[in-house]
Amino acid sequence: MIPIGISSGQSCPSTHPPHTLLAADIGGTKSNLALYKYDGSKLVLTKEEKYPTKDFKGPDALVYKFIGQESIPDRICLGVAGPVQEGKAKITNVPWEMDAERLSAQFDKHPVFIINDLEANAYGLATLEQTDIHPLHTGKIQTGNIALISPGTGLGEAGLFRDGTHYFPFATEGGHSDFSPITELDDELLVYLRGKFGHVSWERILSGPGIVNIFNFLREERDMDAPGWLLDRMAVHDMAAEISENGETVAICVETMRIFFRYLATEAGNLALKLKATGGIYIGGGIVPKNVKKIDYGAFMKAFREKGRMKPLLEDIPIHIILNEKTALTGAAWYAINKC
Repeated sequence: MIPIGISSGQSCPSTHPPHTLLAADIGGTKSNLALYKYDGSKLVLTKEEKYPTKDFKGPDALVYKFIGQESIPDRICLGVAGPVQEGKAKITNVPWEMDAERLSAQFDKHPVFIINDLEANAYGLATLEQTDIHPLHTGKIQTGNIALISPGTGLGEAGLFRDGTHYFPFATEGGHSDFSPITELDDELLVYLRGKFGHVSWERILSGPGIVNIFNFLREERDMDAPGWLLDRMAVHDMAAEISENGETVAICVETMRIFFRYLATEAGNLALKLKATGGIYIGGGIVPKNVKKIDYGAFMKAFREKGRMKPLLEDIPIHIILNEKTALTGAAWYAINKC
């Protein structure tokens, strides 16, 4: 369990812990909500639901749908996919404007907190057990900052600053930084994606839609064949899921996932250098935990370390895969417990 601190504000003055907590992980596609009871030492999950985000006009309607006839929880923390500024946020692809103070007023002035979803994941590291983590590379046990990278519907990146005793999570929007090619194939992919999107960020590659982008590039620019049955399935099912599910048997899918994991290793190495994350890299999100067996360890570590003179620094950094899908929810609940 990682010792996490709260980086701003003061701890709650009340000597009585909150008895009920509502935590939410709100994205542009789906929203996961959970209700916890807290006795001062441990969280107990009492209710959990998933909803299509676009079915609701705002976070208030979503929360009311979830709690139904139950009392409003003592505290609410919403982790959202997008930048959060002073308790306010907008979600990409959903016309919601979220304001913590306004929501608190709607919920009988119970405290409401809004944080970035990757920040919530970072706080969630405080709640994980050893069984929730798959060690991809043990590296060396050493102190220092921690970095978190999570490919899913989008690409989230966050950091945890170490002050010598505790880790303090902070959000970034690093997933939207410029994709940088290394090989000739990368050059071709950049040109291909630039023609489609203009600006090409790492999220255009390291995400569910990014897997589809790589697949389409291989079909259209590298003339790789895609079986008709696979295209039929992709027409009616989640395209990225179909590609990853066939990532060990169908040649174009195998190559797509190979490229995806090389890029993940490359950007994880970039993030490690920018944050000097000698305390470790944690990989979360919905894609990697389901595809651990498809990772070529040697190729991944080669791409992660290929940073010229900084190779020795990267060789010693541990890399972990987060297996617990509820990390963002438990992180939001942890934040609500410790923040006022």
